[in-house]
Amino acid sequence: MQNGKDLELLIRSSAPLIVVKTHEELRLMGLLEPIIRQLQKPFFRWTVTEGLQRLDADMPAQLHNNKPLELLTQIKLTRRAGVYILLDFHPYLDDPVNIRLIKDIVQMHVDTPHTLIFIAHEISIPPDLERYCVNFEMSLPDRDVIETVIRHEARTWSKMNNNLRITVDKKTLQRFIDGLLGLPVDDVKRLTRSAIRDDGVLTESDIGGIMQEKFKLLNQGGVLSFEYDTSRFADVGGLQHLKEWLDLRREIFNGGQSSPGLDAPRGILLLGVQGCGKSLAAKAVAGAWGLPLLRLDFGSLYNKYHGETEKNLRESLRSAEIMSPCILWIDEIEKGISVSDNDGGTSKRILGTLLTWMAENDRKIFIVATANDIHALPPELLRKGRLDEIFFVDLPDRDTRANILQIHLQKREQDPERFNLPMLADRCEGFSGAEIEQAVISAMYRSHASNSQLNDDEILQEIDRTRPLSVVMAEHIQALREWARDRTVMAG
Repeated sequence: MQNGKDLELLIRSSAPLIVVKTHEELRLMGLLEPIIRQLQKPFFRWTVTEGLQRLDADMPAQLHNNKPLELLTQIKLTRRAGVYILLDFHPYLDDPVNIRLIKDIVQMHVDTPHTLIFIAHEISIPPDLERYCVNFEMSLPDRDVIETVIRHEARTWSKMNNNLRITVDKKTLQRFIDGLLGLPVDDVKRLTRSAIRDDGVLTESDIGGIMQEKFKLLNQGGVLSFEYDTSRFADVGGLQHLKEWLDLRREIFNGGQSSPGLDAPRGILLLGVQGCGKSLAAKAVAGAWGLPLLRLDFGSLYNKYHGETEKNLRESLRSAEIMSPCILWIDEIEKGISVSDNDGGTSKRILGTLLTWMAENDRKIFIVATANDIHALPPELLRKGRLDEIFFVDLPDRDTRANILQIHLQKREQDPERFNLPMLADRCEGFSGAEIEQAVISAMYRSHASNSQLNDDEILQEIDRTRPLSVVMAEHIQALREWARDRTVMAG
């Protein structure tokens, strides 16, 4: 309702150029119908295929005006003020003749107050015309509208299937609505129809599919990625303190519980030795909390053109807001915001944009930032209040190494009972989780080549051949562990 009132107000105010960027052309035309009936002005619609047609009177389209030059010339010569809805006119706005004609129409506005409404999915207004334009943005449907659409689609499906009832519990319905927030009505209809089309049941699996499709619609050509393979903490060895911290906050973040004075958690920074499970932990948070995981790789943000890098970041954060509730994984965050004087100030602007967003964001977006080099991170990010906690992911201890060996053997359909896990865990002291996994994989290749069953000796051979990072970069890792000892919370 408010969309129609706002649009009518713009038209009544005699704005010469109104620009509407939308994919919902039919919905917008529906908003214009009552306005056309109420205003005492001629209303016209133009398309390149049908020409100019008057909407407030039963008159045929004028196909001879289907070319922009003829159309604009006729509008300029018409002395009775009218409203002209121009559909998909954006390809013709780079023609200097068209720009001049539009400018002439606008400058005649005092004597003949025509209104031109440009409607397209994307419009780039020439600088000569920008000062005359007013942008109109249709608001997205709220929860009540989305629920109405879902119920309408359910009734439609029911009538087509012998009045069968749609099966859905209240909690799943609310999560389904959450998943559709941020999308236009047309997409809400299409995705709802797709979810109930096959079996007439809305389930948790449908929600996952909705989130994937929603992300594709929002992030076409963007630098965010949707992580489809999210793990659960059962697949992560160790990190017991991190698991407990997250478990205490899961219900508050997901809205399953509420408590006065408790705000939803904002996020964490995972610092640690390479290969010790920071990335896996980020995926596991999303899997354990049942939320979509968006990965933001700062390396892909950067663009050689001035201002484009910050624009990429803003668009990515906006997509995350629309996808909320979600987990936003900022991978190797130090690569994007380590303040440098050699990049024209880009890293400083990126840091400022990110910090401002973190301070102002009120959506349910839980940040999991991962970093390998704490010294490259600016102090502004590390202070309390930006993120809830800094966890240090250290090299796994003996019990954790045994657990990691068990996880990777089971993952590859090997019975852990056949192996001496305590002995293997002792022999791979100083190994990261990734190095333990590679030892198991290499041993399996060796046993496959010899057509034998994987055994302890083959894994031991691969362990002995490996020079772990804790040996190759011993000084660097020891310095990192010393720094983290009294400044962070141990994740394990």
